[in-house]
Amino acid sequence: MKKETIERIRQFTTDRDWDQFHSPANLAKSISIEANELLECFQWDETNYDINEVKEELADVLVYCRNMLDKLGLDEDEIVNAKMEKNEKKYPVSKAKGKADKYNKL
Repeated sequence: MKKETIERIRQFTTDRDWDQFHSPANLAKSISIEANELLECFQWDETNYDINEVKEELADVLVYCRNMLDKLGLDEDEIVNAKMEKNEKKYPVSKAKGKADKYNKL
């Protein structure tokens, strides 16, 4: 996420004094709720969806994720790369390429 976008999200929260409501638990709930609203965009038809609705719900998920990163003092690149290292070990290309199986079924 660009620095300007991150600062805009932070300022939005600060201007409204909403940080007081941003406990890790509340943010986790909000991420889940918004992710389910994103899923709702595809509920009855996986091919004919409204891309604008998808963008709005996806943006909500990303904003809440950014808020959680800030609340917990985490760096998104650091945690994503750490997880990717684990995933690369669990899903080696030689076993996982072209397969949707869970790592313990490869």
